[in-house]
Amino acid sequence: MPPKQDDGVLAAVSLADYADAARARLEPAIWAYFSGGAGDERTLRANVEAWQRLALWPRVLRPLAGGHTRVRLGAQVLAHPIMLAPVAHQQLAHPDGEWASALAAATQGAGYVLSTQSNVPMEQVAHAVLAEQGRGPLWFQLYWQADRGFNGALVQRAEDAGFEAIVLTVDAPVQGVRDRELRSRFSLPAGVRAVHLQDAPAPAAAPDTYCAGLPAHAPDWDDVAWLRAQTRLPVWLKGVLHPADARQVQSLDVAGLIISNHGGRTLDTAPPTAQALPLIRAAVGGEWPLIVDGGIRRGTDVLKAIALGADAVMIGRPMVHALATGGALAVARMLRLLRDELEMAMALTGCRTLADAGRQLLDPAVEARPDTFSAPDRM
Repeated sequence: MPPKQDDGVLAAVSLADYADAARARLEPAIWAYFSGGAGDERTLRANVEAWQRLALWPRVLRPLAGGHTRVRLGAQVLAHPIMLAPVAHQQLAHPDGEWASALAAATQGAGYVLSTQSNVPMEQVAHAVLAEQGRGPLWFQLYWQADRGFNGALVQRAEDAGFEAIVLTVDAPVQGVRDRELRSRFSLPAGVRAVHLQDAPAPAAAPDTYCAGLPAHAPDWDDVAWLRAQTRLPVWLKGVLHPADARQVQSLDVAGLIISNHGGRTLDTAPPTAQALPLIRAAVGGEWPLIVDGGIRRGTDVLKAIALGADAVMIGRPMVHALATGGALAVARMLRLLRDELEMAMALTGCRTLADAGRQLLDPAVEARPDTFSAPDRM
């Protein structure tokens, strides 16, 4: 029998519907873990609101025949610019965890980034994804550990498994102060563990009390250069917000940047990513690949991100919401909904391809992109 129409997978018509369904299904402490942000959650809210405040200025009577959503990201051509961000402990949302999310992404041509704190071994995820025709890129996200040798071995393991890039998260030397999570008394249940970190060496005791000594083991610019030398895979940096940092990263021969504030989970009152994106694009020029995450909930948000200079976007919480609602099938449907919304937004604004989505889409006074950068090659 087909699922009933009130089943959460089929009943959802927007990403918000999956959020409502997930909240009803998940235990309150798990909901707080996935949905909460740092401090007063100002950045968490601002991420969503910043995209909503941007207006799209549609153009009419434009030729739309032969339109598509393809984009070029580095050396790869993607069917569309939507990727799934690294999210830890996905078995809290569904027993299949990261395996289900990665498989769903592959079936929808979306890129997938596996977290260091995955509950499913990277080899199982790679096995599910790599044989899927039409899949997007498969990347591994690295949380820097205290021992370089352990980091190098983890990266080599990802390379051997078939992952195609390394994403180093640089914005979380310590965990943010997440009040909602603390009030819920969240803790990992028995059987849910970060399988890649079982043998990670414990940080050496620090002589000072500054954040319990944890920042002493945080990566720095030298570590980025070291990591770049350890692997043949492209290296991306995730968590950059400041244009000055973006320019420095650009000099390190990394593949590109993921503009992110960790979903509002680390530093509260950090700027929303929609605000940081155009500043970083202006700082690094038009050719260097940029991905943005944080608060993207609609296809119109995806189009706005492209107009502000992104080459692709990542989404995190909507993936978890869909996963909790109905596993791999729901994640696949969520991605399809978002892509459908993007295509309709493109048609309704006169964009035959994403190359047509320039800054003038958000500001009618702008006839072309600012002189500080040229439009990326988006196919």
